[in-house]
Amino acid sequence: MSDVSVHLGANKYGKAENRLVRITRDTARHEIEDLNITSQLRGEALAGSFLTGDNSRIVATDTQKNTVFALAKKHGVGSPERFLTILSEHFTGEFDWIEGGLWQAEQYEWERIVVDGAGHDHAFVRKGQGTRLATVQVSDGATHVTGGVKDLVVLKSTGSEFRGYPKTEYTTLPETSDRIMATSVTARWRYLPEAVESGVDYDVVYADVTRVLLERFAVVHSLALQQSLFEMGRAAIETRPELAEIRFAMPNRHHFAYDLARFGLENENEVFIADDRPYGLIEGTVVRDGASDAPDAWRDVPSFV
Repeated sequence: MSDVSVHLGANKYGKAENRLVRITRDTARHEIEDLNITSQLRGEALAGSFLTGDNSRIVATDTQKNTVFALAKKHGVGSPERFLTILSEHFTGEFDWIEGGLWQAEQYEWERIVVDGAGHDHAFVRKGQGTRLATVQVSDGATHVTGGVKDLVVLKSTGSEFRGYPKTEYTTLPETSDRIMATSVTARWRYLPEAVESGVDYDVVYADVTRVLLERFAVVHSLALQQSLFEMGRAAIETRPELAEIRFAMPNRHHFAYDLARFGLENENEVFIADDRPYGLIEGTVVRDGASDAPDAWRDVPSFV
């Protein structure tokens, strides 16, 4: 063992899943912002803590947690992308040895409870269509911003086929020209640097992209989930000039027509068994032609599934 040598590789540290709820109560009609925020820092000066236990450059994870809540009070939240940018600028500006980091957010959306035909001033119910995602990555002096959505569960009861694939001795799946297609969409889109610099209305983009993704899923007559993925990404990039690329993970949520013939019943694509595993997992990226690559934007961003 005396001939073995090692070195410290890539690392970061921080406080994960800070559950922040910010109520704006400037008037009798309140607003709610509900986020799950992770802050992680990087820098060469942090190596001492790993190598020798020297914590003189370690901004405690508890300090990072408290900073999240304090800055939410001082600056408000707004879009998750905006708030993560505020956090990134604080930590890289306050501590000159912090060279960068990864800040992530999930946002849980609420809508007003309707009473007598109008939204209540201070009572809300959680919305159920997907969870908003955002990241801000600072690496080598550059800032990269992504938005996204996960758990966007969609299904179409027709308008989907799957046939023409190679057959082997182990193929049992029958071809079909009419099937249920269902998936849980995770999508993350990267903003062009020039769009971030000039200013982006992240809330508008999020609403527009999710609308387009759902519309294209619905209207494209799909010969494969891969085709739907590409058409959804193409539409998002065509709709929003701020986007450089969009990445997807789309696991099949299989629905198989249940065998009712053994009971003397005919099943005309009406009764299905939902089978959650194993599942097909389709992943892909749609990139705007001419957009520069930015691998650091995706550095350490968690796996989609």
